This record gives sequence, structure tokens and C-alpha cells, in this order.
Amino acid sequence: MTSLTPSVGRADSPAAPCSQSSAEILKRMESLHPEVIDLTLDRVKRLLTTLGNPQERLQGVIHVAGTNGKGSVIAYLKAILEAAGKRVHVFTSPHLVRFHERIALAGPHGAVHISEEDLSTYLLRTEEANGDEPITFFEITTAAAFLAFAENPADYVLLETGLGGRLDATNVVSRPALTIITSVSHDHERYLGSNLAMIAGEKAGILKRDVPCVVARQAPEAFQSIASRAQELGARLVDQGQAWDAFEQHGRLVFQTDASLVDLPLPRLAGRHQIDNAGLALAATSSLADSGIDEAAMARGLKSARWPARLQRLTHPSLQPYVMKGSEIWLDGGHNESAAEALARAMAEMEERVPRPLHLICGMMTGKDASAFFKHFAGLAKWTATLTVPDRDKAYGADELAEIARAAGLDAHPEPDFLTALKESRQQSDEPLRILICGSLYLAGHILGSLEK
Repeated sequence: MTSLTPSVGRADSPAAPCSQSSAEILKRMESLHPEVIDLTLDRVKRLLTTLGNPQERLQGVIHVAGTNGKGSVIAYLKAILEAAGKRVHVFTSPHLVRFHERIALAGPHGAVHISEEDLSTYLLRTEEANGDEPITFFEITTAAAFLAFAENPADYVLLETGLGGRLDATNVVSRPALTIITSVSHDHERYLGSNLAMIAGEKAGILKRDVPCVVARQAPEAFQSIASRAQELGARLVDQGQAWDAFEQHGRLVFQTDASLVDLPLPRLAGRHQIDNAGLALAATSSLADSGIDEAAMARGLKSARWPARLQRLTHPSLQPYVMKGSEIWLDGGHNESAAEALARAMAEMEERVPRPLHLICGMMTGKDASAFFKHFAGLAKWTATLTVPDRDKAYGADELAEIARAAGLDAHPEPDFLTALKESRQQSDEPLRILICGSLYLAGHILGSLEK
């Protein structure tokens, strides 16, 4: 994300331009409810009713839940649908640099981040409709996104859950076109449950009666929870390993169903796990009753998809003085054990192709299992720098995180900031390095934001 996307205007402007900045309004919204996370649908349903239930005016909603891969799947879906000439809205969270990233409105050349004027206007209208009633930040901003989408016609709305599924603020669309559940693993146990069956059950809360659900390959206990919910609702499961699969063969992506086998280019996003994410998107588009999405659109979409901070190669000129020529810098916001496993596998595969010592630069939030994250890099990473994620109260301190990393078998050292970590990394080797910055989307956003300045 080295440059910001352009803005887009509304199809019908229902109000005069807003005189307040989005930052001012968002700041006020943060104080409407004492709890950052408080899972229920009552508050958002009340607000949406006041707004005229804009979520019920949306067409082609594709609702995506899961632990890892949601954003990547949405990136592929957006690219494939737009390659087929469709108008697409997108709602994702969290943002990396600016809140505007969460809401992308369909435009003549594809969906783009909402403009400052539009964002301020929709936020203010939503705030005024809510009044002083308690509501979480995510709930009220989700309602603002629904309002923006409803007043700007599109063929599809790609909707990412914030947390869980059953009680997530996005789970208010009564009749989506399709639901998707990506891989389910341990994360947010405080809110979703202590085992995979419970967590998957919460994710499966997005399933709707008679609406197909595309499902990634799951652990048996997770799949059983999803399948049980699907059976209750009569929702057809389009599950990986049974209804479809995707794999790499001879430098190509092969997507296979019971009825067909399609040979496609490898996805743009790096890492073997992106084969499965791309497969989910392909299975989803194949499940839509839309004859306009052909194999050519699938191929173009796979090659054009972009999703910042998911094994993103950083090549910004300002970083070059801090690393030896020929070094690689990779950025990923993965922050749980399953993400670490996928990242470690990707780094090992890169090592097989082009050997280079791997150095980690990591910052994490205290709600994450840092020990489980680090253990996947033991024996793989030659040196590790730990950081305190800037401007986050609930971040691990660099010293504490280094202790956890050492206990997991890493040669870890606390550093005061990202650039100091890069400098120290260079001192540890006399050959080009492969540097992976990971552990937190907040850290990734901080770094991307600094590169924009």
C-alpha cells in the first residue's frame, strides 16, 4: 500500500457535504460504548431499523467468516468479479493506515476506498440516527458502510465479519447470495470458545437457510460444527476436498470440481496457503448463478488481486540504506498460530528456491499466543528482533516478547523501533538476508503508514 486509492462519489447525494472530518466523527463514535468488543446484534439492528434497514437493499452479498484468509479470499473475489465486468462494494476490517480502507465503493474502474467527503457524510448521518444510544465502534461504522452501499448500486457486496460470525455486526443480511467460511483455528477464544468445535460453531452462525456455503478444508471437529449447522438450515455445503479442490501443478493452479477441471495461472499473492484462498474464491464464483464469470475472468482476477500486508514484498527506496543489496523484506500481518505455520512454510519454500538467512522482526498484541506463534520459526529464523507495536496500549513490550521468543528457541533481541531493528539485522550477517516483518496487523499498518510519509 505505497499509495492511496482514489475516491469515488455517491450515485445520489442525499445530504449536503459534511463540514466535519471523518477523524472527528470516528473519535466521538469510540466513546459510545465502554467495551471495544461486546457481541450482540440488538444494538446494530436497532440502528439499522432507524436508518431504514439499508442492509436489506443490498444485492449479491457474499458474506465471509473464518480465522485466517478472509481478506485474501475477498481480494481474489473482488478481482475476479471486476474482471468479469461486475460492480463490487467491499467491507473489510481492520484497516492498516486509514479508516477509509474499510469501505470500498464500486467505481467505473473498480472498487476504491471511500472518499473523505462521503465517509464523513455517511458517518454523521449514522451518528445522528443513533443519538446517544450505546453502540460499539464496529457496529456503528458497519451501519455506515451498509448505508453507503445501499445508496450506491452494485452487483455484489463482499462482506467480511469482524469477529466470529453468529453475533458479528455484519450478520444482519437476511438473504445473502452466498456465504464462505475460510480455515478455522484458535483465535479470540475469550469471545468464541475454547475449542475448535465452539469456534467453528460461531463462524457457522453466518449460514442462512437455503443459501450455499463454500467451506475451506477444516479440522474434523470444526467441519462437524459447520456441517451440523448447514443441515439444520438446509444450506448446501460446497466443501474443499469433496465438492472442489485447488492445487499447484507445473507452475499453474488447477481448480477441480466434480464436473470440471480448470487450468489457471498461479495467484499473485505469495505463499502456498494462497492456493487454498484462491480456490475458495474460485469455488465461490463457480457457485454463483452468474453466467458472466468465465475462465478468462478467473485468470485475470488471480493475476491482478492485491491485498496489502499479506506476504507483501517491500521495495520502498527509503528502506534500501538499511539492508544489504540483494536482501528481501516481506511484510505480513499474520498474528496467530495457524498464520505463523503458513508463514513459516512460505519462508521455507523461498529458502529452497533462493537460500538466504531468515531474520524476523516481530511485534504482537497481548491477546495473542506469542509462544505458539514463535515455535513455528524455531530452527528456521537465524535472528529475531522484537518490537513494541507503536501506539497500542495492549501490545507486548519488546523485552517481554523477546523472552517469549527465546523460550520458543529463537535468538531474540528487543529493539526500540523498526528502523533500528533493520540496522541491527544488517550487522548480523555479511550476506543478503530475507527479512520477515510479522505478528500484528497494527505493526504492518504502522510500517506502511510510515512509508507513505
